[in-house]
Amino acid sequence: MKSHPVSTPLVLWLDPESTLGAEHSQALHATGWAVMAIHTLDELLAHATDASLVVLRLTSDVSRLKAVQQLLQEAGLNTPVVCRVDRLDLDLAVEATQSGALTVLAADDVRTTAWLRVHAQLKPTGQRSAQAPVRQVVFVDPSSQHLLALARKVAQADVTALLVGPTGSGKEVLARVLHEASGRAMGPFVALNCAAMPENLIEDMLFGHEKGAFTGAHREQKGLFEQAQGGTLFLDEIGEMPMHLQSKLLRVLQERQLTRLGGQSVIQLNVRIVAATNKDLKQAIAEREFREDLYYRIATFRMRLQPLRERPGDIIPLAMQSLMQQAAQPWRLHPQAQQMLLQYPWPGNVRELENVMRRAVVLCTDHHITPAHLMFDDWLTHSMATPKEQASLGASELEAGATAWPEAAAAALPTNPENMLSPVAQATAPAEVPVDLQSAVRLNEHQVIMATLASTPSKTEAAKRLGISPRTLRYKMAQLREHGMNMAAAC
Repeated sequence: MKSHPVSTPLVLWLDPESTLGAEHSQALHATGWAVMAIHTLDELLAHATDASLVVLRLTSDVSRLKAVQQLLQEAGLNTPVVCRVDRLDLDLAVEATQSGALTVLAADDVRTTAWLRVHAQLKPTGQRSAQAPVRQVVFVDPSSQHLLALARKVAQADVTALLVGPTGSGKEVLARVLHEASGRAMGPFVALNCAAMPENLIEDMLFGHEKGAFTGAHREQKGLFEQAQGGTLFLDEIGEMPMHLQSKLLRVLQERQLTRLGGQSVIQLNVRIVAATNKDLKQAIAEREFREDLYYRIATFRMRLQPLRERPGDIIPLAMQSLMQQAAQPWRLHPQAQQMLLQYPWPGNVRELENVMRRAVVLCTDHHITPAHLMFDDWLTHSMATPKEQASLGASELEAGATAWPEAAAAALPTNPENMLSPVAQATAPAEVPVDLQSAVRLNEHQVIMATLASTPSKTEAAKRLGISPRTLRYKMAQLREHGMNMAAAC
């Protein structure tokens, strides 16, 4: 095999068990990669100096990954390694990430290859910059991959972009992808939340001031436009910007220059603008809350981020990413817990998912997340209510809470809006109102156990669905009896 010219980004596809399929090869070539299939470490060593990335197939453990890392280290190379594992081998995926893999992809999914270049943060020459950060982003769902492909194209054109989506859906993450995949990647990325600052401070922060411009201006201050020179300025929640500042912003965008407050000299700008909003700006224009000319100036490319519930393929990868950010040890996510995550509607989007996983990390002691460790915001509200309060909940509230959980857990919720609780709900009702997090967690765990027992034919099957051993289930059932709960209602 002859060496590939370094002018084309080269990926070494190392898979001792199988050959590189035509679909994967075509997908890689479509992203601008040159791909070379290899099968041994000797072949890797022969071509490693030309490679921008190594894609490695793992099967049973991470020993192959460690061997590749050692070989690259001995050769004085810092080439990133992406691992491919079986879709259902979650433990191996986590272990590979903890062992230093740049990311882990499903071995049977050809679509994941389409975003390798952005994920690895490679320059067009194939030489990876030592200064450019490696950002692990999750774009696994087909709709997310389509959005990522669009973002990569937009990034190459020096135009403004408007990101639209609900709060917590990942607009700033996409803005950073636009920045890091562009020719401005080595420049600064500066962000401002237009809704989080008092009106009089936003103008000063954006455009800066000269010394003596106002009382307390003891020195000159560069605004965010100047701080972002050569890079990207991200204006989050731009729909909340006051009208008079919208006029000034429009002028700066049109003229590509500004004058600081209290100054006279004109400062030329070389900044890319990426704006984001969770508002309907067309409606805001109709209500005279947003300038129409500014809208068309910032929305050269308009990209919409879907709510998390509409891109389910991202949920489990995002959950695992959040777990790995909380602690250095490998984590496991029980299949039943995964199912609960997939069925929850995520009104708070990615931010709410991160909160749920942080709670799980606090509550879990063995790095194995089970349904008992998952506390959703909607469910927590119901679980901390007294039996009287639960009975007085309206039918619409109860149905909304039930949709957040699988059928087994939903069965533990009261479904009658009158003054009667279901047998399982009566059995799981606490003797006293939970007053702290640990009490709420214990109640949450007990309700899930009771609901699972009521919906399965045997205790063995219930233990399997809960992700615990039959012995542990017996122990927890004894605890429930000690708390005065009627186990006959669930058995």
